[in-house]
Amino acid sequence: MSDPVKIGIVSVSDRASSGVYEDKGLPALQDWLTRALQNPITFLPRLIPDEQATISATLVELVDAGCSLVLTTGGTGPALRDVTPEATLAVAHKEMPGFGEQMRQISLQFVPTAILSRQTAVIRGQALILNLPGQPKAIAETLEGLPARNVPGIFAAVPYCIDLIGGPYLETDDAVCKAFRPKSAIRNSA
Repeated sequence: MSDPVKIGIVSVSDRASSGVYEDKGLPALQDWLTRALQNPITFLPRLIPDEQATISATLVELVDAGCSLVLTTGGTGPALRDVTPEATLAVAHKEMPGFGEQMRQISLQFVPTAILSRQTAVIRGQALILNLPGQPKAIAETLEGLPARNVPGIFAAVPYCIDLIGGPYLETDDAVCKAFRPKSAIRNSA
């Protein structure tokens, strides 16, 4: 039996949160995670505006509610209202720069403007917080990678990262995203 997991999913958008258009970030995150993970998942979704204090407070609230993984989408570009990375870093205990570096590498396979993105990742307590791109297609690409081009996605490292910070044992569907763990960290499935 797989460990149950609580996952916070946050879409950061002034226009979607005020009803100007339909949010596509939360459904994209939930769909991908439901396909990728074999664990029983409780999602805690949030749709919020691009306000730094609100973003930070939401991240803290989700971690305090027991989420071991929190994924955000939106607000990571260079525009004046894009403050998701600043809000995330403000609540961080540790920064995990490799996640943002790999997301930009994946996106650079498609658009040269990927260098303008400021995705980041941090650890707060026993939770990993990841800032993902805003577009559903880019969310899936950065999470699962580009197998045809031999470019690994960031989610392959997420389960082991969560192991190392004392979270639940995440089990992935290898057809969607194969988690990497050292042999000593692989749980025997009996």
